Amino acid sequence: MTSKQARLKENVATSGNPPYPYRTLWAIILLAGNFLVAAFYFGILK
Repeated sequence: MTSKQARLKENVATSGNPPYPYRTLWAIILLAGNFLVAAFYFGILK
């Protein structure tokens, strides 16, 4: 493991913040869109 990787893991662990906040936000938005499309497909929403 390089020192940069060790430093990044230590910073995330000590900061308590998620490492990829924007990636998490986009994943939640896309998942919500997927559920919306599925609801239309199965006739739950019309």
